[in-house]
Amino acid sequence: MVRLIALACGAALLAGALTGCLQQNAGVSDSQKANRTYMTQVNQAMEDLNSRLQSFDDAVSRGDAVTMRTQADNAYEAIDALSAIDTPEAMKGLQQNYVDGCTALKEALSAYVDLYTEVESATEEHPFDYGTYDERIKAIQDKYNEGIQKLKDADAEAVKLNDGDGSEAQSSDQK
Repeated sequence: MVRLIALACGAALLAGALTGCLQQNAGVSDSQKANRTYMTQVNQAMEDLNSRLQSFDDAVSRGDAVTMRTQADNAYEAIDALSAIDTPEAMKGLQQNYVDGCTALKEALSAYVDLYTEVESATEEHPFDYGTYDERIKAIQDKYNEGIQKLKDADAEAVKLNDGDGSEAQSSDQK
């Protein structure tokens, strides 16, 4: 879970760097303004997600399944907020990459909470099957890694779009 937080922080920092690169210039077009507003909103959503994931990590470190579920639900709200951002046409593909990455993270968080809850609620009468534990943790980690990779890919695409000053946004959307 520590890697989860570290990689989410990295994604949030990259999104923050992108926002810094999107300084308002005199004479920018309406589409460029819309793209910059969109990236600012994405950055805020990623920062919010990062903060909520830190709270989740804190609950994990305490072994508190109830708080883990609550903090995971809070993280889901940040993910849903990202999905709801009004997206300019040129950024639709980029938005989908962010949403796909966050959806994979959401699935990983949910699976982790479910696994931890199963372990914690095991009894002598209904013991937890530790024979499947390593396999399940690996599947959770793989889903998490998939989400992080999608977020990194989205960040790389955003940098590329920014380097093209919005003109590549049009061409990549038309492909």
